[in-house]
Amino acid sequence: MNKQHIVIISGAGVSAESGLTTYPYVDEDLWDMYDITQLTSAKAFNADPELVLRFYNERRKNVESAHPNSAHSAVADLEKYFDVTVITQNVDDLHERAGSTNVIHIHGEILKAQSSKDPNLITDTRGKDINVGDLCKLGSQLRPNVVWFGEDKPMMTTATNVITHADVLLVIGTSLAVYPAASLVTEAPPEIPIIVVSLEIETELENAVLIQEKAVTAIPRLVNHWLEERVIDLAGF
Repeated sequence: MNKQHIVIISGAGVSAESGLTTYPYVDEDLWDMYDITQLTSAKAFNADPELVLRFYNERRKNVESAHPNSAHSAVADLEKYFDVTVITQNVDDLHERAGSTNVIHIHGEILKAQSSKDPNLITDTRGKDINVGDLCKLGSQLRPNVVWFGEDKPMMTTATNVITHADVLLVIGTSLAVYPAASLVTEAPPEIPIIVVSLEIETELENAVLIQEKAVTAIPRLVNHWLEERVIDLAGF
């Protein structure tokens, strides 16, 4: 018997439960003097790379000091009996640290750097800052491996393909009012069950189960039920 394929869309609300503010994972008081586009675009990086790198170095340290929460752990536990793919909008590695083995990052990964010349040339920066003068093997400046405003999302095609082959769609910690998550949900097969766990649900989905709770309380409960049944059963939810 083939395992049911659960596709999970993970939003900022999941990381927030680990102490990472929904955006931009830093002490907002330190950065509220800046427009976010001054810090998160290629144009901003070219204009003031030192400022942008300092901003992301701070984010990286906050991610490294955070820990997976019960929602991350519950998602990882699903792999005991199900085929699970996590599509995350978050740039942290908390799903991986909790034990999830198949994670698609549509906004990139903060603990990695990429070449300014070749975005496919990626290196690990865990425990290290990226500074002006840090170069890739091509001789170009390293930059954070994150998707900036105005840039293409190279993993969207992969994520869309995964969604179309889902047996169950579980959306966690996002309002579904912001793209690309909103567009991904529309790619799901029309007959599959969709479960949305979020405190801020700003859209209506036909045949969706909406659970307005924190991820850290709702997801462990759902997962424990599914693991006991070894099948996705929405009874009682």
